[in-house]
Order: sequence, then structure tokens, then C-alpha cells
Amino acid sequence: MAVDKFPIEAGHIMMFARAVGDANAIYYDEDYAKTTEPGAIIAPPTFVQSSAQFDPNYFLRPKIGEEWFGSAKGPTGITKRETGGGGGSGGGLHAEQHYVYHRTPKAGDVLTSTTKPGKSWEKEGKRGGKLSFSETVTEYRDQNGELVVTATGLGVRTERPATSADDTAK
Repeated sequence: MAVDKFPIEAGHIMMFARAVGDANAIYYDEDYAKTTEPGAIIAPPTFVQSSAQFDPNYFLRPKIGEEWFGSAKGPTGITKRETGGGGGSGGGLHAEQHYVYHRTPKAGDVLTSTTKPGKSWEKEGKRGGKLSFSETVTEYRDQNGELVVTATGLGVRTERPATSADDTAK
């Protein structure tokens, strides 16, 4: 996901920390935070993922008048649509997420991000056929253009729906 403007606000940091169950005072107490090495309220690890809420096109963000993830009787509310271009009837998932912090994001920063493809590779799976792996690299830069965080996500897609372990034993 790429966002043009992701303002990091102290209240946003506090609510994110509460949502993930982290009570560290550096995420909400300005007086305490001033006594720490960063000297300010900082964002918790994985916080940059919340930039998705600043991306109007993020696929999991609800859109008024449109089906969205969780909006219907089915498990997601999203219906399968023909994507064209071949792709098999397997499934995909978000397999890993890695972060490199070039410095800690702080309250008051305004980040922008750019996303580009990373490495991709394939290997033969045991129950779902060929597995296709692909990375997505998102760089978050501050208001001065300095690199703050590099986030690398790894997705994997199967060639076909995976069979159960019992099916492969037969």
C-alpha cells in the first residue's frame, strides 16, 4: 500500500498500542517519553501498517455502498470474480512481514510511502501444487524525505486448493 500522507499523531499511537495490548508508557505519556533515549512518544512496532487507513484504495478498508471484507452472510462478504489471465483456482495468503527500522517513527512525523515488487520465486508444494512466492517492499519516508521504515511482506499463492493431509495419505 502506498500513501501520500500518513500523519503520526500521539492519540493514534496510544490507541494502536492499546489495541495490541502494549501498556509501555513511551506510547502515551509525553513526560515519561522525554526521559527516554528517543526523547518523544514513539510508535510501536508494526504501527506503519495502520497507514492503510490513510489509503482510500486499500482493499480491506470499508467503502460506503460497496461490499467489503466482513460485510455479508459469507465469511468475507467479498465474492470471487474472474480475474482473467490464467491463474488457477488455488488460494493465497500473507505469509510473512518483516520490518527494518532506520529510525523510530515519532509523534509529529508525517510519513509517505512507496511500494514496489521485491523478489519472487516458485517451489513445488505437496498438497496444493506449485507455490508462488512474491515480496512487496514498502518504504516509509518522513517529512524530510529520510527513510524511516522498510516493510517487506511475503505472499504465497497455491496452484490449486490444497488437499488435506488425509487425502494425500490415501
